Amino acid sequence: MRFLKKFLIWFVGIFALIIILMYIFNVEYLIRAVRTVYFKGETTAYLEDYKEFPNRTIHKGTGQPWAIHPDYNKVPATEKLLSMHKELRSVAFLIIKNDSIWHESYFDGFDKDSKSNSFSMAKSVVSAAMGKALMEGKIKSLDQPVSDFFPEFSQGMAAEMTVGDLSSMASGLSWDEKYYSPFSIVTRAYFDNNLKELILGLKVIEEPGKKFKYLSGNTELLAMVIEKATGKYLSDYVSDNFWKPMGAENDALWQIDDPGGIEKAYCCIASNARDFARFGKLYRQHGKWNGQQILDSTFIAKSITPRFADAPEYGYGWWLSDYRNKTIYYMRGHLGQFVIVIPEDELIIVRLGHLKGNQSTTRPHSDDFYEYIDETYKMIGNAGQN
Repeated sequence: MRFLKKFLIWFVGIFALIIILMYIFNVEYLIRAVRTVYFKGETTAYLEDYKEFPNRTIHKGTGQPWAIHPDYNKVPATEKLLSMHKELRSVAFLIIKNDSIWHESYFDGFDKDSKSNSFSMAKSVVSAAMGKALMEGKIKSLDQPVSDFFPEFSQGMAAEMTVGDLSSMASGLSWDEKYYSPFSIVTRAYFDNNLKELILGLKVIEEPGKKFKYLSGNTELLAMVIEKATGKYLSDYVSDNFWKPMGAENDALWQIDDPGGIEKAYCCIASNARDFARFGKLYRQHGKWNGQQILDSTFIAKSITPRFADAPEYGYGWWLSDYRNKTIYYMRGHLGQFVIVIPEDELIIVRLGHLKGNQSTTRPHSDDFYEYIDETYKMIGNAGQN
């Protein structure tokens, strides 16, 4: 009994010392990380972690349900696709053909209304919000300096950084994308409760506007620019200009760093496959929705065109590919979230799930990206044989 008492005193003392050291070395965000992720048995952010954070609602308006294709779910998924769903733990897979839902599958207790984390697919939504602010004249142009909004970036190379540099991932900001490191800045951003202070403390360490380098901090700073330019929370701006006019059927949630704080804009919209797909349809329709031009077509064309010749995989907030000799652009998120648009065939493919396929160092797109496209075309081919 005496030994147990001493052990408990020792244990509590060590635990208290660790907590004190975390605050001394400014890594107290790790407490939140341990509580919300590691104690849940996860090693990184996960699909339903929005339940562990404060959120701001992206309000829906009058819902506009998707049309259901006459051949809805008549063609079964291929064996390869079923195997991928099992291996990578898909929760949703959707094929929209000619603006109608042609195939739809849900797994792991999820359904058409279930929310899951968009992760970096949110970057495409933020880029669309930037396009709307440009359309409204609240941001002057892609070449407007970020320092017009935040004078913290008015010195040295930072003064050259533009709004367009943020969207096209060419800012030169000091940032890393080490998702699984507890001490990386992207982990701090995910769990810190003062995201704005963190972003405004970044430095520009490379000349902006010269090359593509994927940094989540770019999108967060861009969102802060949009909020300042429009005078609205990002969630409200997206609700008013996209979620409501596009007829989303469900409210969505956007994680915020702290109650009353700012959106974690580089990630973390909790929504569902059908509503995420609406952004694919909007871009495929060159910014029109029900005959109304809600986003400028010239901006969309620029968004889905590479800015840099040596980085053909990225435009402004959208990933790009010419796989199968087709023009393809898509939204992409951590753990394999996709909204893939193939305009020439009027196809939108949505996949949501727990795990991502292999990502080689020589290809800018993961293996499962190609496989989801291949298996979709096999299913469409099988339909033609019936």
